[in-house]
This record gives sequence, structure tokens and C-alpha cells, in this order.
Amino acid sequence: MVDVAKHAGVAPSTVSYVLTGKRPVSAHTRVRVRESIQLLGYRPQSGLPAAARSRTNVLALVLPLREGVHLPVVMRFVTAVVTAARAHDMDVLLVTADQGAAGLRALAEGGRVDGFLVMDVELDDERVPVLRQLGSPSVLLGHPAAVKGLTCVDLDFEAAGARCVDHLAELGHRSIGFLGAPSVVYERNTGFAQRTLAGFSAAAMRRGVTSTALPAEQRQESVLAVVTTLLRELPRMSALVVQNEAVLGKVVDCLRAEGRRVPDDVAVVAICPDELAERLRLTSVQLPVEVLGRRAVDLLVAKLNGHQPPALTLLPPKLASRTGVRTREPLLRVTKD
Repeated sequence: MVDVAKHAGVAPSTVSYVLTGKRPVSAHTRVRVRESIQLLGYRPQSGLPAAARSRTNVLALVLPLREGVHLPVVMRFVTAVVTAARAHDMDVLLVTADQGAAGLRALAEGGRVDGFLVMDVELDDERVPVLRQLGSPSVLLGHPAAVKGLTCVDLDFEAAGARCVDHLAELGHRSIGFLGAPSVVYERNTGFAQRTLAGFSAAAMRRGVTSTALPAEQRQESVLAVVTTLLRELPRMSALVVQNEAVLGKVVDCLRAEGRRVPDDVAVVAICPDELAERLRLTSVQLPVEVLGRRAVDLLVAKLNGHQPPALTLLPPKLASRTGVRTREPLLRVTKD
């Protein structure tokens, strides 16, 4: 702190006031001290309560725009977070560069934000150890394999995958396919994709349902190829679960091109935002973007105010039945003598 004071040309007490906000400091001096902190790489004591540090009223939304990320849904998350933050009189700094742990550490040391909202979380995410160490509070939209020392909020994707199978099995479907995210998403070990697939596979085994799961790339020709492969591997397939908003409409078109009517020949259940499922008239498990964004901001603000929320908050999946699913076989046959 003394080094920072010398570099900025102020008293050490002024540096303390900038960091704690205990006394007012002019905007010019505050900026000079912050610049010295950043240039010298000074890290204030990590144990200092967030409420005691100088507030910027800015939250960082760390959302790396990687391959396989579907931008329209991502932007809905951004809108939900920004709207929720404004309700708390806070702004949002959107960080889209894929800089991993180093990027988080640099942003925290810059002192420009009060806390972090982190998306596109992997099961073994390299950013997690840094988040546990930072003095700034954080909330993850998604969750890694181990959540100790973190605050995470997510849809229960494992339960969502199982819910789709249970719904279709109860309608009499015995051969069900699964088309998931692009292959690069699974290669990164992204949490939501891996958990949905695990839930789907476990439920299919429990129900005695024949199943095959494949990733789906976003190009039209790739979608047609994977649909054709799925129909070949599951010749008696009567239902399909899709967790890939970018290809959902293309999947329906490709099924029709293969002579399969939706939902008469193949029932399609999607895991996606309600608006997309409604437009395509498909039964779906809702992806509650707005609820997740708002809950994440509320949890982060609570941490900034000195509260400690639970490590993991999972939203239960909600299935909305539309005309996109038909009963495969009548559950009750009535005969007339």
C-alpha cells in the first residue's frame, strides 16, 4: 500500500480510503490510485469483506464466445443479467474474450468490478480455483464437478434429460434418439451438455428404452447427415430429444425430408427457450433464461452485502406439452363386442 501511495503521489491513508470507501476521495485522485494499483499489480487483502471495499457498482459478466456457443440464447442471458443488475442500480461489463483464469485474475486486480458472473462452465473449469481465491465475490451460471467454496445457479440439466425420456416412455415410445450440442461442446466437457446426456442415458436404461445419442453440428448438411445416421442406427425410432437450439428447426425439416412426419412418425421434445418451442409447436423442457439471469444477479448482490448463499441452486425442469408429441401406442384399448 505504501508503494502504491508513492507511485500515485498520495498518502497511504488515501489509498486505504479508495479501497474501503470509508472517506470520500475526489474522482481524479481515485482514478490515479486505481491506475497505480493496476500498474504495480497490487492485490488488496483478499479477506477484506466485499461490503467494506470501494464499490464500482459494476458487475463483470464473463461469457467467452467460443465455438459451439449459440449467440441468440447467449444474448438473452446477457439481457436478463443487465436488466436484473439495473434493478440493483448496477451496470454490467461484458467480457467475451476466452482468456481463462488469467483473464479473471487480471480483471480482479484492476479493481474495475465488484464481482463476477461466470458462464459456459466446464466440469473441470480452470477458472474455478481462481474464483475460490479472489477477494471479489462470484456466481457461476452453471456448475463444475465440485462446488465447494463457490456459488452456482443452474437448471437441473441431468433431471431435464431424464424428464424427457420419462415423458416419452409414458407415452409408449420404446426407441428414442438424442441430438445434442456440437461436438466441441462435449470435448470442452461443458457442464450443461454432459449432465443432460447423463440424465438421458440413465433414464433410458432405467426405462428399458433403446437409445442412441449423437452431437449435432450447425451446418444444414451436417444436420441431415446426423439425422440420417440416427435413423439408420435406430430404425424403429419413434421419438427424438434435441438439446441444440441452433439446429432444432433444421432437424424437423430433415426428418420430413426423410419421409418422417412430426409428430405422427417421430415425436420431438426439445430442451430450449419456450418461444422457440412454441413457434415450432414442439413439446419442450423450458430453458429458464430470464429466471437464471435474475437469480444469479440476486445471489451476487447478496454476497456483496455480506451474505453467503448456498453453494448450489438448481431449478427443477418444467415440461410443457404441445402438439409435438403423440402417444406411440394407445395406453388403453376399448373393444366393442
